[in-house]
Amino acid sequence: MSRHPTGPELAAAIRAWRPLPGHAALWWLGQHGFVLRLGSATVYIDPFLSDHGKRRVPPLLDPALITDADIVVGTHDHRDHIDREIWPLIAAASPGAVFVVPHPACAALPRDLGLDPRRFRGLDDGEVLDLCGLRLHGVAAAHEFLSPDPESGRQRFMGVVVEAGGCSVYHSGDTCLYEGLHERLRRLGPTAMLIPINGRDAERLARNCIGNMTFQEAADLAGAIRPGLVVPTHFDMFLGNMEDPRRFADYVRVKYGDSLRSLIPEYGERIDVPPP
Repeated sequence: MSRHPTGPELAAAIRAWRPLPGHAALWWLGQHGFVLRLGSATVYIDPFLSDHGKRRVPPLLDPALITDADIVVGTHDHRDHIDREIWPLIAAASPGAVFVVPHPACAALPRDLGLDPRRFRGLDDGEVLDLCGLRLHGVAAAHEFLSPDPESGRQRFMGVVVEAGGCSVYHSGDTCLYEGLHERLRRLGPTAMLIPINGRDAERLARNCIGNMTFQEAADLAGAIRPGLVVPTHFDMFLGNMEDPRRFADYVRVKYGDSLRSLIPEYGERIDVPPP
């Protein structure tokens, strides 16, 4: 595996980058984890940084180095998305960070992690949060089904569109396609889309490995929305739950040509989001 920026080098690169109005940058942390710089804010989305024994890619950052987090988004309460081991460490390193999670997780997480509940904000499908100069739009995720909380009716699996200055980035969380997703994304018109491609099958579901879109479904979702950039994710971390992102990129190239730009991410390398 080729060398990629990690540790203090990566943390310094993230802090040093200053976006122009209407521009944004992303850094991939592996699995479905990204750092987003947009407006004057830094957002960590699904950072999976604990030393899980089965992970194929070591953590790129020590949580103690995350001193710049304004917002931390956890799309759902699975370890590779809300990494309970590292969230208290991020909270200590970035004492002003706000943690955005699906509403059903808002009560248990502060209690379980020993964090101040006032640092948490809930997000539901169709809900909008204004935080740190950004607007966060909640978009339900179907992992493998839409799964509202039986008591509150609020979604337990979420995606989010983060918007500022006319630029917006959709992080889908873990999701399959469902009725209404295309309409919601067309209305929001994201500049960039970060979507999983690892797929699903009976063997994985039988061992409680809950699935996502296939690479074809993900490509066709992006093809219907036509953002300026689509980035495939969630294909790399665990044996038995992987996909070759080149199949996604080839499918996009053959089917959509120059009308849809895809980019296979590299660990820790900056991805510039094209202006709208």
